[in-house]
Amino acid sequence: MTMNLSIRAYTKQLHCHAHDAYHQLVLPIKGRINMGELGRAMVGECVVIPAGVSHAFQADEAARFIVADVDVLPTCLSNVTSFIFSVSPPLLSFLYFVEKQLEHHVDSTLESSITAVFYQLLEQQDTAGAQDARIRAAQAMITEQLEHTLSIEVLAAVSCLSPTQFKKRFKSCIGMSVYQYIIQQRMEKAQALLTHTDLPVFMVAEKVGYTDLSAFSRRFSLYFGVSPRAFLRA
Repeated sequence: MTMNLSIRAYTKQLHCHAHDAYHQLVLPIKGRINMGELGRAMVGECVVIPAGVSHAFQADEAARFIVADVDVLPTCLSNVTSFIFSVSPPLLSFLYFVEKQLEHHVDSTLESSITAVFYQLLEQQDTAGAQDARIRAAQAMITEQLEHTLSIEVLAAVSCLSPTQFKKRFKSCIGMSVYQYIIQQRMEKAQALLTHTDLPVFMVAEKVGYTDLSAFSRRFSLYFGVSPRAFLRA
């Protein structure tokens, strides 16, 4: 696998071209990009441009993007049905590190390690979910605001849909209800916090949206088959 990472900026003038020799990934770190028929992408999303696919590109001059030119796409991206998907929080955070490192100085050894980690993070991305930009916006809000109350009305408003339309569209895109998806995201984050931090259980509960520790413990036990405290002792 050969990959080249760079920081790019584009102009408001619409351009169009194709890359025959390599695939390209465009990941916004500031602002949005219009990719013509491929769609529009914002921070927290990735545009997959397979080799040979003609595409347009247009963005505000102040916007910034991490662009990866790669000869072999990760398996999870090789058969995507949409050119745009939401990236995980770890990958998004890693992009900001990549930006700072590439701006700092040239270090071929470090850059080789960076591309290896970047590729591994790409392989972990879930591209089977929503392809609808409206649902991607709701997913982004859920990820960013897990500690808050997430009502159907607020998520529907972000998606520019009525609550009824939003619930139907979300389940069609994701394969589970909004409620089930929020629980999944909260439990997975709680598991990660319990595993990788020294936060007490009550603080973990708060960070994933539970003000009632007993309610959090019951939900965690139902989801993982073990209580949070037993999980810590394991």
